[in-house]
Amino acid sequence: MHIKNRNVIKVLCFSVLSFFVACADVADTTPNTLSENEKEEGWELLFDGRSLSNWHVYNRGSVPSAWVVQNGSLYCNPNSDLKKGDLVTDREFENYELIFDWQLEKAGNSGVFVNVQEEPNIDATYHSGPEYQLLEDSHANFDKPLKRSGCLYTFFPQKNFVNTKKAGQWNHSRIIQKNGKTEFYLNGNMTAQVDFNSTAWKNLVIRSAFKDYPEFGKHNKGRIALQDWSRGVSFRNIKIRPL
Repeated sequence: MHIKNRNVIKVLCFSVLSFFVACADVADTTPNTLSENEKEEGWELLFDGRSLSNWHVYNRGSVPSAWVVQNGSLYCNPNSDLKKGDLVTDREFENYELIFDWQLEKAGNSGVFVNVQEEPNIDATYHSGPEYQLLEDSHANFDKPLKRSGCLYTFFPQKNFVNTKKAGQWNHSRIIQKNGKTEFYLNGNMTAQVDFNSTAWKNLVIRSAFKDYPEFGKHNKGRIALQDWSRGVSFRNIKIRPL
């Protein structure tokens, strides 16, 4: 075989290989799916991009609400005529790693709550669950250190300063909790770190705006909640794995 022909074959083989690698990369990054590596690591989808399976409205069950599936995302429609309410997982979680993508409309405000206790005598998710704050940078509270995205809402400023993406772009968040020790991450940076079993945390709660809620911040296990707020919020790629 001529050297020239060998070179042509090599180029063709490389092109074909690159095509399949690219296809594999696309498959791995398709929203609301699990890669083979993620499956092996024990990840599972909490949102499949098509339904509200795994979720229900806090203290109301699987009823129609402002939460809908729209363009492959879990969207809370601020203009909905249906009754408002936070969305919570059907199951409780204790030691886990949670990741999710989110975006807010201009001046939007929302949050993700952990260790939520769903009981008829507990009126709201935030009466028991500490909040991972979500805030669009044009919101009036942007300059308040205890209310920026990635904060443990009203308790700590961002551990590392992080800007959120512009309205309409996806942010990536991570929550890791093991035996009460919890970390928040925003766009790859740690933004909060707390031990919900510590005396320091208990003392903070006693002096906080949540002091009158007897179940607030006292649990290491519970539901995960997505906050319904006045501006539209969207979630996708909600994945969890046990630790």
